[in-house]
Amino acid sequence: MAGIYVHIPFCRLACYYCDFHFSTYHKLIRPVLNAICREMQLRTDYLQGASVETVYFGGGTPSLLKTKEIHRLLDQIYKIFPVESRVEITLEANPDDLNKNKLADLKSMGINRLSIGAQTFDNPSLIYLNRAHSAEDTCLAFFNARETGFDNINLDLIYAIRKDHLDILKKDLEEINRLKPEHISAYSLTIEPRTVFGRWSDRNKITAVPDNEAADQFLYLAEILSQLGYDHYEISNYALQGFISLHNTHYWQGIPYLGLGPSAHSFDLNQRVYNLSNNALYVKYLNMGELPANIDYLSKANRINERILTGLRTKWGCDLAIIKKEFGVDLMAGNRDYIQNLIDEQMLTLRNGILTLNHKGKLFADKIASDLFVVE
Repeated sequence: MAGIYVHIPFCRLACYYCDFHFSTYHKLIRPVLNAICREMQLRTDYLQGASVETVYFGGGTPSLLKTKEIHRLLDQIYKIFPVESRVEITLEANPDDLNKNKLADLKSMGINRLSIGAQTFDNPSLIYLNRAHSAEDTCLAFFNARETGFDNINLDLIYAIRKDHLDILKKDLEEINRLKPEHISAYSLTIEPRTVFGRWSDRNKITAVPDNEAADQFLYLAEILSQLGYDHYEISNYALQGFISLHNTHYWQGIPYLGLGPSAHSFDLNQRVYNLSNNALYVKYLNMGELPANIDYLSKANRINERILTGLRTKWGCDLAIIKKEFGVDLMAGNRDYIQNLIDEQMLTLRNGILTLNHKGKLFADKIASDLFVVE
């Protein structure tokens, strides 16, 4: 089994916090889509005939494409790759793009999962983030999607947007309880260097929310969503029963995937391929029949460390027996005291040879994982 990710690198506006690869210059949309179709043809064998279980249109803002443009990409995928009949097909969307006609077209072409960028239901915060939609737009898009027949909807949320944001988060969660989406992806606002917020921070125009406040909001979010019936199956992701994101779970469980489009990444167990994050160069190379990508061959240590990092992020944890069987490495041997200390501090659980993080430990997931990393 395998997945396909398609990166659509275009947006209407530049959100002040976003450091993903995107452009608000739309004259290259058609050339980039043509190039993505060429990339599919050049990389037909990348998944080695594995059946495709998931297709994910991310970005950027895939929903700003015309439905015929999305259909063309999807049709090309079906022509080139063996796609399973019950494939999960996700489209990331901004609320302001989802009118009833657009939703009906998306449903008719086989899109069966929507990921809507709500971010927050607080209008002043949406303006602060430079989002193009309002809270009312999000609710209208959600109910229109329901009426169109979408029964698998994710809402993206951002918390710790500004100091004293907890009251806003509480109201956001009240709205989540009212709407009852099947899935929630929730992220603490991070001020990245190459963003508007990053530049403002350098000039002391804004200040990041203190880590302890962001941590309190993370714990509050996890507690309330648990009470509402959501399974906290990955640090940033929550799902009602039966609605875990299959595509994202592939990433965390080390299942191969093909990434198409500028800045997209691919993984085939032994290497990672990184497409150039430049729309014009991406088009240029593919017009010449060349792949615009860099390849990173994974060492044994790289592969082990990825298993540790991704495993600890999920409810399934890091299985020490599998790592020992596949790589011949006993993680307990050199980390017994460290692991026991984490258990004593109620940050980690060890059960049946599987390490899983408790809520407190999830706040330090990257640090704990890196402390367990294997060195070449």
